[in-house]
Amino acid sequence: MSQVFSDGAVARAIDTEEINSNPTSRRHGADVLPHIHKVASPPRQTLFQDFKHNFNETFFSDDPFAKFKDQKGSRKFVLGLQSVFPIFDWARGYNLKSFKGDLISGLTIASLCIPQDIAYAKLAHLEPQYGLYTSFVAPLVYAFMGSSRDIAIGPVAVVSLLLGTLLSDEIKDTKSPEYLRLAFTATFFAGVTQMALGLLRLGFLIDFLSHAAIVGFMGGAAITIALQQLKGLLGIKNFTTKTDIISVMRSVFSVAHHGWNWETILIGLSFLAFLLTTKYIAKKKKNLFWVAAISPMICVIVSTFCVYITRADKKGVAIVRHIKKGVNPASASEIYFSGNYFTAGIRIGLISGMVALTEAVAIARTFAAMKDYSIDGNREMVALGTMNVIGSMTSCYVATGSFSRSAVNYMAGCKTAVSNIVMSFVLLLTLLVITPLFKYTPNAVLASIIIAAVLNLIDIKAAILLWKIDKFDFLACMGAFFGVIFKSVEIGLLIAVAISFTKILLQVTRPKTAVLGKLPGTTVYRNVLQYPKAAQIPGMLIVRVDSAIYFSNSNYIKDRILKWLTDEEILRTSSEYPSIQYLIVEMSPVTDIDTSGIHAFEDLLKSLKKKDVQLLVANPGPIVIEKFHASKLTGLIGEDKIFLTVGDAVSTFVPKATN
Repeated sequence: MSQVFSDGAVARAIDTEEINSNPTSRRHGADVLPHIHKVASPPRQTLFQDFKHNFNETFFSDDPFAKFKDQKGSRKFVLGLQSVFPIFDWARGYNLKSFKGDLISGLTIASLCIPQDIAYAKLAHLEPQYGLYTSFVAPLVYAFMGSSRDIAIGPVAVVSLLLGTLLSDEIKDTKSPEYLRLAFTATFFAGVTQMALGLLRLGFLIDFLSHAAIVGFMGGAAITIALQQLKGLLGIKNFTTKTDIISVMRSVFSVAHHGWNWETILIGLSFLAFLLTTKYIAKKKKNLFWVAAISPMICVIVSTFCVYITRADKKGVAIVRHIKKGVNPASASEIYFSGNYFTAGIRIGLISGMVALTEAVAIARTFAAMKDYSIDGNREMVALGTMNVIGSMTSCYVATGSFSRSAVNYMAGCKTAVSNIVMSFVLLLTLLVITPLFKYTPNAVLASIIIAAVLNLIDIKAAILLWKIDKFDFLACMGAFFGVIFKSVEIGLLIAVAISFTKILLQVTRPKTAVLGKLPGTTVYRNVLQYPKAAQIPGMLIVRVDSAIYFSNSNYIKDRILKWLTDEEILRTSSEYPSIQYLIVEMSPVTDIDTSGIHAFEDLLKSLKKKDVQLLVANPGPIVIEKFHASKLTGLIGEDKIFLTVGDAVSTFVPKATN
């Protein structure tokens, strides 16, 4: 016979003879055919042993000290040095062939980063040389301490925009010495934040910003950055300091008749078209990746020469004018450690440091997976943090991994972090010799370089995939996206974090439960929604709880189980099925249970007793059964009603249920 249940699934009624004919079945109280294993409790541990195990699993799951065991003192020192500075480990096997790949990739990414650094510094409202300073010091430090072979370090668009927005909210005059000091202070505390997360083994905290939220945030930031470049692309002099799309569009079109400069527009659009064309060529033909990599430098050289010989700057075309020559000056004394801007520096550093960290670790993991090597997340955080702390003392602002440059680095055939060292030395040469040549570089070309670079951050395919897979993830993506473009970068980031936490809370407080049925011809029990032919057992209801049971969800789980029971009773009363005498709770997915969960089970037992239904428990895990014993809950349920599998529980009690 068949019976349609509340979920619309058709469940096949199982004859009692099918249960009894199964070789694993037995009659309750009758001779046992095969042995049914009882649920075992784990070996008892002391409080200290339990704490030590949980602490190590949380903070040292990768067992970083294993390699130090049974080693001599001198060897431990060497291993410790290699842990802090991985370059001393992989440099032993370094050869000329590897250097050739690193040299080519280092020169390639240097040609890409020089024009980008000048442009990104403007996003942070800093003088162009500070972008170059950052790409000189930061990659050098990372090469010695980082574990990624492929990541290219330097300023990036999103962090530059975020930093510039947060800094200008505190100090409106971006040309003032206080603004620069606050930038160094924020960089210092960004590094301290990153170092602290790595040293305290708290790297898992960055995973709270979901992939969906990052996709939306990056896409919104890309559009915001591109809109900000309309000032340089159109030659507008008086431009809004706000970043939302409405303010920017109002600022653009309010001066359309008299504030746009046609020479600037011609230069900007021409070189933007060139950049997009080279990116298209590189995308279609992977072996021509270098075309897109060197195109920004070509744009800078050609546009600078054209402006110089035509003196277009005399016709209203804005140019860079001056980039300070020489290596990074010391800036440790400029950092605020007290005063009005001290707390602002900590706050801005914390926010920008977390965003930079999330981006860098994601990039490092991506390329590590492509080349099949491992990344130590906590070591990466220490390396990035040290890099930014040292950077803050050498006139740098927040640096992180750049996806576009890392992709070029990978495609150019980099072998190790030496490519970052090569790039750093090219930047040193640029600072010492070449910077005066950028005087006539038009701002419109820098704007076009930024626009071309940030377009890669808009991942439409990822957003479509989010819609197909998880609508809540898509909501998080769109929330972050619209928050950035319609309000501000920090509001978008706040929305992204809030939605990510909301999803976690919903998953914790409203876990899934499922009614199980037996697949025909097997002893396997599965969700009747997923397997409509899975048959429910006469006189029994089998419910699986798909989550740990804590104070936040214990009452919900209890109420949900009772609702399943009530709904099934109504259906079975109106059919030929016998009424439910046994409720089996399948606990394989339940990894833990707290005191509130124990109390919820006690309340469930009381409710079932009033309904004349007995509770059976199947496959509680080691932590769960240990807490059942400690709370005496096993005595209330009954030792003979706790089983290793659902099949054992069914074969033991199904004859009584059908009598």
